[in-house]
Amino acid sequence: MIEFNDAGLTAMLDWDDLRFFLSTARHGNLMAAAKELRVAQSTVGRRLASLETSLGVRLLNRTPDGYVVTLAGERVRREAERFETGSLALEREVGGRDARLAGSVRVTCAESVANHVLAPCLAEMHVKHPDIMVELIPDARELSLSMREADVSVRLKPSTQHDLVVRKIGSMAFGLYASPGYLKTHGEMDFEAGCPGHHIVAQLDDLQDSDQTNWLASLAPRSRISLQTAGHEAAVIGTLHGAGLACLARFRADPEAGLRRVATPSPVPDTDIWLVAHKDNRRNARIRAVLTHITEGIRAQAPRLSPAD
Repeated sequence: MIEFNDAGLTAMLDWDDLRFFLSTARHGNLMAAAKELRVAQSTVGRRLASLETSLGVRLLNRTPDGYVVTLAGERVRREAERFETGSLALEREVGGRDARLAGSVRVTCAESVANHVLAPCLAEMHVKHPDIMVELIPDARELSLSMREADVSVRLKPSTQHDLVVRKIGSMAFGLYASPGYLKTHGEMDFEAGCPGHHIVAQLDDLQDSDQTNWLASLAPRSRISLQTAGHEAAVIGTLHGAGLACLARFRADPEAGLRRVATPSPVPDTDIWLVAHKDNRRNARIRAVLTHITEGIRAQAPRLSPAD
């Protein structure tokens, strides 16, 4: 229980109630909060109403753009977040001493990495560690390891947060691709002229970073964007169906018989693969086992992720 005292507000609050308030305040809507908390949307609304009743004030105002925290809600949120920070730190410290090779470990990464790199790798881990259950979370967002949204993250950008342990474990090669049908219709690319008359499949997801985007923009400044997507898989499928030229990860595009890798004046920049965990979890046996298995699995896939040619 948390004792909360403020001008006009006095209550003993249950931390479980405050979790519903914090999640809604952060996301701005009940649906996202319900997804994060793994409950029904109606449950979130009911718990919020109960919390407001116990305090006797309104904590959130509903607007056309979502829920907005009130002045009283800001006071409650500050106190709740302070408690949350301490609670999570204690949980990580205690959990970091867990020597059992059993329990669950949440791993987050981009969707294409989850589907084509980590899922096969982690499936093999069950043979060696049958009591460890890995929850693989494909998410374009960088889930917070400090807030225990995930235990391990495989990222394509390094993190500078002081409480995280970050290690480079590989690299990922990209290429420029198009379908044979598209090339037949639009002809070969005139890179010196900036590829006039050609179309581009643009991506906004975290599998492709600014290096690839800037490289393609400088290579084909006179082309037009025909398709823009936030998913690497959607970009692959769109390119297969003739949407245009796309910068795609080679591990995903090379096996596709319906794609042709186009020769370019300069190579597409690679992307490094980073393994991230919270420093408090370094001594947790099951998390260390998952970190080791992911590292070995990605290094074993180096010829596919970053072909020598």
